[in-house]
Amino acid sequence: MNFFDRKKLYQQIERDRDTKVLAFITSNRANMETMIAQDCIDPFVDLLEKVGPTRQISLILHTNGGQTLAAWRLVNLIRIFCDELEVLIPSQALSAGTLIAIGADRLVMTKQAALGPIDPSINNPLNPQTTIRGQVVQVPVSVESVRGYLNAAREELQIKGEQALTSVLLNLTTHIHPLVLGEIFRSQAQIRYLANKLLPRQVSNPDQIKSVIDFLCADSGSHDYTINRREASELGLKVEKPNDALYKLLRKINLSYTEELALLKPFSAQAVLHDVEIHKPVSYSITRGLVEGTGGGCYGFVSEGTLKKVAIQTGQGSQEAVKDDRTFEGWKKLHDNSNR
Repeated sequence: MNFFDRKKLYQQIERDRDTKVLAFITSNRANMETMIAQDCIDPFVDLLEKVGPTRQISLILHTNGGQTLAAWRLVNLIRIFCDELEVLIPSQALSAGTLIAIGADRLVMTKQAALGPIDPSINNPLNPQTTIRGQVVQVPVSVESVRGYLNAAREELQIKGEQALTSVLLNLTTHIHPLVLGEIFRSQAQIRYLANKLLPRQVSNPDQIKSVIDFLCADSGSHDYTINRREASELGLKVEKPNDALYKLLRKINLSYTEELALLKPFSAQAVLHDVEIHKPVSYSITRGLVEGTGGGCYGFVSEGTLKKVAIQTGQGSQEAVKDDRTFEGWKKLHDNSNR
């Protein structure tokens, strides 16, 4: 199933719910993950201009999250074009995806759908680094991980006194740059402010708004915590259970983009190069995200380049590694409605 098959499913939802459908999918494929970022705005602007002002937009959302301010900007952009916004979640809308979800007038969640905490993780050039399969990668730093370390020092290990606590903090800064720590706590205040601005469309009581934000930002205990449909409703969010017809449509859509983006197949450069001789490049083009609608076609977030085996010198002698020469990465139009 491809975009044109999904388009027919979107059109059925539009007829059944008197709405206009957009879909935003970011890949959670292992080793080819894609996050919500500011660069998704231009594809959405193009599709929204095709939609024009309308009564309601239904955003089908699948994501592990991404940049807080990109999510904030996107939900406000979509709202300019509609009176009501509903977010349809076939599988997951985590982290910044949850921030988009709480900015809607209501959520439609399948029985397997999940939201998640919105406590931010920082990806900064100054972040700690580690080596995985011969490649240096940056390690995201979350607010709750830092807070958990400091709380454990004070409460679990009973470290007391100004000098001792200063030593704990100085030890932390040897692993995490002080500017990253500053950005972490600044972003925590920011995401609470944004959530407080978005939630009143679903939750009217100020005390309940605070309770929801506390849970999403801290009380859930871990960024990996998932919130199912029942718990989302118990928190006070406006959650709708899809009827059988809508569930079947959302399930088909989920299976379609899962297959197209190979979400269940971890990407392995070593597997791609398994039978390829050293220094021989192999071209690749991998779609890692989708922004699509019934009126504006389909955009894909695409990574293109070449892979090749190379020999590197280490303390243990020559070892084989993979070189990724990426020639393009970004959103591009994959299908116009005029294509079919």
